[in-house]
Amino acid sequence: MLENRRFVIIGFFALIGFIYLFRLFYLQVLDESYSIESSSNSIKRVIEVPFRGQIYDRNGKLIVYNTPVYDLLVTPYKVKVDDTLRFCRVLGIEKREFDSLITAASAYSRVKPSLFLRQLSKEDFASIQDIMVDYSGFEFAKSSMRTYKGATLANTLGYVSEISKKQLEKQEEPYYRQSDYIGQTGIEKIYENELRGKRGTKFVMQNVSGVYKGAWKGGELDTMAVAGANLYSGIDIDIQQYADSLMMNKVGSVVAIEPKTGQIISMVSAPTYDPNFLATRHFSKNYTALYRNPYKPLFNRPVMASYRPGSTFKLIQALIGLQEGVITPNSGFTHANCPIGCHNHPGTPTVALGVTHSCNPYFYNVFRRIIYNNKISNTFKASAAGLDVWHDRISKFGIGQQLGIDLPSERKGNLPDKKYYDKIYGENRWKFSNIYSLSIGEGEILITPLKMANVAAIIANRGYYYTPHVIHSVGESRTVNPDFTVRHETGVAPHNFEPVIEGMVGAVEGGTARRSKVEGIEIAGKTGTSQNKRGMDHSIFIAFAPVDDPKIAIAVFVENAGAGGSAAAPIANLIIEKYLTRKITNKALEERIMKADFMKNVILPAPPKPVAKDTVKRRQGIPMAPLEKPIPSEINWFKRF
Repeated sequence: MLENRRFVIIGFFALIGFIYLFRLFYLQVLDESYSIESSSNSIKRVIEVPFRGQIYDRNGKLIVYNTPVYDLLVTPYKVKVDDTLRFCRVLGIEKREFDSLITAASAYSRVKPSLFLRQLSKEDFASIQDIMVDYSGFEFAKSSMRTYKGATLANTLGYVSEISKKQLEKQEEPYYRQSDYIGQTGIEKIYENELRGKRGTKFVMQNVSGVYKGAWKGGELDTMAVAGANLYSGIDIDIQQYADSLMMNKVGSVVAIEPKTGQIISMVSAPTYDPNFLATRHFSKNYTALYRNPYKPLFNRPVMASYRPGSTFKLIQALIGLQEGVITPNSGFTHANCPIGCHNHPGTPTVALGVTHSCNPYFYNVFRRIIYNNKISNTFKASAAGLDVWHDRISKFGIGQQLGIDLPSERKGNLPDKKYYDKIYGENRWKFSNIYSLSIGEGEILITPLKMANVAAIIANRGYYYTPHVIHSVGESRTVNPDFTVRHETGVAPHNFEPVIEGMVGAVEGGTARRSKVEGIEIAGKTGTSQNKRGMDHSIFIAFAPVDDPKIAIAVFVENAGAGGSAAAPIANLIIEKYLTRKITNKALEERIMKADFMKNVILPAPPKPVAKDTVKRRQGIPMAPLEKPIPSEINWFKRF
């Protein structure tokens, strides 16, 4: 018994000894990390930042790519600059900026290299690299700069800038380091993980002076950087730039969708700016100039601006009324006893003519029948149940909720229900006279241009839609987000769309949008005039074409431009013709729209407060340069775009 115990004890200690010996062998022979650490004076670990993925349009045209540039890094404890003024002249900076940058670098670390100047061009690098050898403590690192093919799609694409301290602290995996760039808005933000790629690591030998002596161990421990995945969008860059030109000197939005897929063809937020403006080392200065611009070019109107839909909402009212069975395609209404006025025409005998003439009394009666389920003998009491039915039906068109587009900050808008009015008037203390303005798209309902473009796509598809999206596939394998292939049904039967579409065709051929019809293309459209407390009403138009085989659905909003047929409809129909035929036949209309300036009608709000310095530091990591107040010439510069 004792003999057996002795062997167990000997075996246990032998096992422990073997484990220690194996661990020592692994650390000294197999594991290179400690060897690298012990050789830190002669071996340098270099992180290679990959190129971000590029972005293409639906026809394979490049929209966003990368331009090689150089960053200047500084290690504060090594810095020796005898003639600071000469050094500043070489780099084209002020002495106070030099002092601030050195202070910021020292605060980060005196012994680790950090960013001093970012994004020096190849020409700048070539002109100063020989001179910089006279200044110890500085070194160059290859980098890249986002470059945009044209002055378009700024808010949709978004921008990249230096990662903030808060973002560094919140990252789930230790990927980013101080001074790294990260997508902050738009597509650049939503697809950051796909675009950023995978970092590489190189180990290089250097002497005590920091002079490169070659790859360590022949580069066998190096890992290659992997470029980010390319993104393939549904954007037609030619149509996008054409839409931009039509929206010049206007405030508003254009959203065009391919109905059969949900792909965004064009998305304009006007006024816009050149995205290259925020892709330079002068980011802080340029961002502040955009932020202070009173026309808010940084505000992404297609997904963030909320408007009353006006008469375009009558299309949904008609569809819900037909589906609920409270009207038929041949239902007619007079103007008698209607509190809402209308245009100079008698009573309306059909749904189609109601849409064509945009008859307010007609849709007042349709809405009343929906709310009271055709029991309209007493409309002085609230019908909470009817409003809930109406609310549920409308919400299936994507109203009052986020559609799920691949862009940040999408607004829900507002779709009132019983709880909404109970909160305003008290429980069950409201009645039809408090809500009838909803019948013509006014009152408390608010929508975004994206949602109205989606409504046009729903009608084009006769009852369903796919989630609108900018990017349709990712990477060389063209991976598709499965969420964008889900068919969303509205619950309205396809046959109920026919009288509504008939009325939309009539509106373009001989109704409220007749002045901008396109010969040879059958367009179904609906104008809208959205009431506005500040200045002139907003001009709205939604449409799709061709009617029998829809390839484009569109919504156009022009702020303070008046009736829908005067501004929004011509813009939409010109874009439709350009997309379907690649040419424009009505040159006179095109010229008139391009020359039109509705920005003068916009009543500007009070200017925003200046961006706080700590906000700028978080975005770029350098002090904010002093700026003059906006002047008229600066405002005109933005109007050019």
